[in-house]
Amino acid sequence: MMEKTCRDRENRVEDMFVSRRQFLNRLGLGFGGLSLTGLVGMGILQPPDARAVAAGEFSPLAAKKPPFPAKAKRVLHIFASGAPSHIDTFDPKPLLKKFDDKSLPDDDRGLAFASPFEFKKYGQSGLEMSEVFPLLGQHADDMCIIRSMNTDIPDHVAASLMLNTGSTRLPKPSVGSWVTYGLGTENQNLPGFIALAPGRVEPTNIRSAFLPGMFQGTPINMSSGSIDKMIENIKSKYVSLPEQRRQLDLLHQLNDVHAQNLQKDAQLEARLEAYELAYHMQLEATDAFDLSKEPEATRKMYGTDTQPGRQMLTARRLLEKGVRFVQVWHGGWDHHTDIENNIAKKAGEIDKPIAALLSDLKQRGMLEDTLVIWGGEFGRTPTADGNSRGSNPGRNHNNKAFSIWMAGGGVKGGIAHGATDDFGGRAVSDKVHVHDLHATVLHLLGFDHTKLTYRYNGRDFRLTDVFGEVVKPILA
Repeated sequence: MMEKTCRDRENRVEDMFVSRRQFLNRLGLGFGGLSLTGLVGMGILQPPDARAVAAGEFSPLAAKKPPFPAKAKRVLHIFASGAPSHIDTFDPKPLLKKFDDKSLPDDDRGLAFASPFEFKKYGQSGLEMSEVFPLLGQHADDMCIIRSMNTDIPDHVAASLMLNTGSTRLPKPSVGSWVTYGLGTENQNLPGFIALAPGRVEPTNIRSAFLPGMFQGTPINMSSGSIDKMIENIKSKYVSLPEQRRQLDLLHQLNDVHAQNLQKDAQLEARLEAYELAYHMQLEATDAFDLSKEPEATRKMYGTDTQPGRQMLTARRLLEKGVRFVQVWHGGWDHHTDIENNIAKKAGEIDKPIAALLSDLKQRGMLEDTLVIWGGEFGRTPTADGNSRGSNPGRNHNNKAFSIWMAGGGVKGGIAHGATDDFGGRAVSDKVHVHDLHATVLHLLGFDHTKLTYRYNGRDFRLTDVFGEVVKPILA
């Protein structure tokens, strides 16, 4: 009798725990389950393979097929934080020279300030861009410059949020979070969305907000070339990998019992996923961020003795390893004074690394399905800042006109889309709002931006809110 009682007690204890495979099965079904069910029901996502689900091998971060044929599989967003002057980079305004240091017609904001830089035609397409980008100009035939961008508010914080999340104030998921939510990632040992910066990244620009926490961006501080400093505590000094695996398996079992009582608590599930990812990153991240594994000629081509050079080469390695969305932050473009020297300096920092990146992606056959985007949060005025030229003039904020460029991933090359007025003060034809840009990015990835949604607080949210039109003329 006592023996039977002991066996019954052991069986009940065993029933409390599940195998790791069973746990991952439950986790995959529960983590974001409602959102995934809704997406499959609307035909936005393809249902996972039944055998994978049964085997416990399906996760919301697993790579998924988009509902429509996609031209792009991955995205590289180079964020020129601070708002570059479009008039001095990608939007030539020769008429400004006629009014230089004079008042512009129908504009009382100050004195006209002609660009100190010459614009040149590059490539077979003759696409015009500033002389400050001589190496990038060699890729003109792969580039599409949108010269009619506009946004809502000429404030850095609000405009950066709009560009990165589609909202100026509400806590909304970032573009990278929406992309990984819809497509998952091809490498389960690395985050699906990584932001590379020479310092701190403002969390609001890479957050997942109401999307499950697994889709938020992972910021990497690349101010140091040391992997151990870029990713702190990447390896345990005290516990071996096999021992960590046993600890994690036990933690999963205990948390699964707890999760059953909480009815699939999203924060707990996100933390569990983070533990698993951290474990796998010990093997993969060390390799991904080790630039010494690249040939010397490649490192020299990118200029890895500079911060932007290291960022760009790291970005290519991450994309090649299956990371879905990589963001590179290149700040310092807020030029209210001395634009002649400041623009030349910032462009000089990034010209060689970006040109190398485009060449490298093209050589590897990756450019055709990698969407590359460059640009800031808004543009600059055609007048000198402060209503006076002074000795070292700059330009003030301008949300009514700015330029971005795109390459690869199904975008036409060698074209300029849209236009600003004769002085570059505002977009006047084929206007493209940030919502339109986001709609176009999702379209290139195989999504209808109106249907990639997530239900939160009784409402279906989407990246483009209730706005956005795909910019069809730029599609290849």
